[in-house]
Amino acid sequence: MKALIFGAGGQTAHYLAEICRENGLDTVSASRSGGQIRADVGDREQVDAIVRLHSPAFVFHLAAASTTRHEALFENHRTISTGTLNVLESVRLHAPRAKVFLTGSGVQFVNRGEPISETDAFEPSSPYAVSRQDSVQAGRYFRSLGLRVYVGYLFHHESPLRSAGHVSQMIASAVRCIAAGSRERLLVGDPAVEKEWTFAGDVARAIFLLVMQELVSEAAIGSGKAYSIEAWIEACFALAGLDWRAHVDVRPDFVAEYRRLVSNPSTIRSLGWEPRVSFGDLAQMMVRGIA
Repeated sequence: MKALIFGAGGQTAHYLAEICRENGLDTVSASRSGGQIRADVGDREQVDAIVRLHSPAFVFHLAAASTTRHEALFENHRTISTGTLNVLESVRLHAPRAKVFLTGSGVQFVNRGEPISETDAFEPSSPYAVSRQDSVQAGRYFRSLGLRVYVGYLFHHESPLRSAGHVSQMIASAVRCIAAGSRERLLVGDPAVEKEWTFAGDVARAIFLLVMQELVSEAAIGSGKAYSIEAWIEACFALAGLDWRAHVDVRPDFVAEYRRLVSNPSTIRSLGWEPRVSFGDLAQMMVRGIA
């Protein structure tokens, strides 16, 4: 059996591919940045050709531009919204028995700072959220046509494979440089903002668990534990024996998108999933840069 992963260049796809292989699946990865197949999930003909050729048993749509900025409006729509339609229609035509996983996000929900579950209401708070909502509704429609479609609403997850622009990796990288003698100062936004710091490998395990069962179609995936950015900064600098206050500046004009974003992972936990990597263990992994 084959597992086809779109968006294979991301951190979650890396760990998911490992899990698929460990479970005996022949894994095929596709990405614009180059996996086994260089392809754009927003291109209908490319997606159709790949699904037709490989006839996969599992299809994972993980591709996305990881930003909520308005400037990414059309990029988000092409990759997430149109990409989802391309995947689902190609599966319907060429691999109708396949299980399809679609990536949702914690930011597509109404957020009042309380734990968010998969049954909570959506909110069009950004172009990214709108595209995620389009994707979920398309998945539900194709589910009504008989496809087995799963949605995992992912909350913040991190790993040493995170790209340099993400705050978690930016902080970990700065610690390594400062510990090595650099005199640079780290500039951050609002350190009081709280979010989850779940290990991407644990999230990949949850995704795989979700698609391997038949009882649950949608689930919020996260640790359910929120930590402030300040707590992450402190944990990372402490690993190098440094006082973060001597090396970090806060942007006074920064306006945070939210104050707290945290999941209610009761549904995925009911299937037997628990995160294995703690907040402190994750900080250690990322400061050391060991995936």
